[in-house]
Amino acid sequence: MGNVVVIGSQWGDEGKGKIVDWLSERADVVVRFQGGHNAGHTLVVDGVTYKLSLLPSGVVRKDKLSIIGNGVVVDPIALFTEIENVKKLGVNINPENLRISENAVLILPVHRMLDQAAEAVRGSGKIGTTGRGIGPAYEDKVARRAIRLCDLEDFDTLEEKLDSLLLHHNNLLKSFGAETADKTEILNGLKELAPKLLPYSTPVWRVLDEMRKRGERILFEGAQGAMLDVDHGTYPFVTSSNTIAGSAAIGSGVGPHNIGYVLGITKAYTTRVGSGPFPTELQDDIGQLLGERGHEFGTVTGRKRRCGWFDAVMVRQTAKIAGIRGIALTKLDVMDTLKTIKICVGYKYEGKDYDYLPSSSKIQAGITPVYEEMEGWQESTEGARSWAQLPAQAIKYIRRIEELIECPVAILSTSPKREDTILVQDPFTI
Repeated sequence: MGNVVVIGSQWGDEGKGKIVDWLSERADVVVRFQGGHNAGHTLVVDGVTYKLSLLPSGVVRKDKLSIIGNGVVVDPIALFTEIENVKKLGVNINPENLRISENAVLILPVHRMLDQAAEAVRGSGKIGTTGRGIGPAYEDKVARRAIRLCDLEDFDTLEEKLDSLLLHHNNLLKSFGAETADKTEILNGLKELAPKLLPYSTPVWRVLDEMRKRGERILFEGAQGAMLDVDHGTYPFVTSSNTIAGSAAIGSGVGPHNIGYVLGITKAYTTRVGSGPFPTELQDDIGQLLGERGHEFGTVTGRKRRCGWFDAVMVRQTAKIAGIRGIALTKLDVMDTLKTIKICVGYKYEGKDYDYLPSSSKIQAGITPVYEEMEGWQESTEGARSWAQLPAQAIKYIRRIEELIECPVAILSTSPKREDTILVQDPFTI
């Protein structure tokens, strides 16, 4: 097949950026297929750190095409700010190496206003949104009132669509007691952005079909993680899009049979940003240690990530739902100093055992993990590039994870550096 989909198997922040960058050397095109600039990917290439939010990770490679698919919601201001930031680091981005789907939905200033006002009204019941307008933009999409990239080609029709959109949103903002959005200001902003944005507009589905026919390799890059999927995640503490592999077909315009190998990026422990259930969370010295050694702060928000033990029950479930064929295990080195390591192998709730994570919000909030203990290795794995360089106990930990999640380790990452990677199975050749 030659195509690969990369998704996160937990709550995001698993290290997708490095793995996608590493795999992009073998690909011809890298495609973002869902989410928005609420996603954060950090790449370290030749000593230079790139922090990407909306741009596909492949943009740092000069000879690769990068695509933002129709499943992504695009904030034009955030996009051009990010383009300018990476240009300062020596990466030239233009319509020749970056294409944006003509039917991608745009995030407008009113979406950010709504996102922040709604979160403020929720008070203690906050979902933990980044406040960047992602959710409201997706709401407009399914409500069929969204402004899409192709709409910037016809400002007479655009003004009518904007009237319809603001009729709904300004009434909602009023009910929140918040300031309403100004139509003229938004319209003038779009008129100013249109000449810069439209050259990137492309029927992405057609580009990808032509590349597929030529036998070129497509790398589909997901954002967030499977447990933030709006259908299969810890609802309502989820993102507003489908984050599992099936979304790659819908969010880019390729048939499901052209997706190929699904690689699940999986952290050797577990982290989560924001609110929501987290069965294996550690609010002790070990949790603090994992956060410090793993530099667990959000790329986009800077928020401190909650840390906990590896949850094999959750990853096994997401592997089955998302069709993951192999995982890329990351940040093993963060656990190097631990004397004892625990793995979640089941849950309990009100005397009942669970070998999966139920959808009920009440149960998710109240379950307790059942742990299996293993001896730690207390040796450095950082920078290892072969199995022979790994401590025996570290290999036992990896093998036990494989058994519990019923999925093999295809790639092992031992530091943020691109070269510190052990390849077990090449996803492009399976």
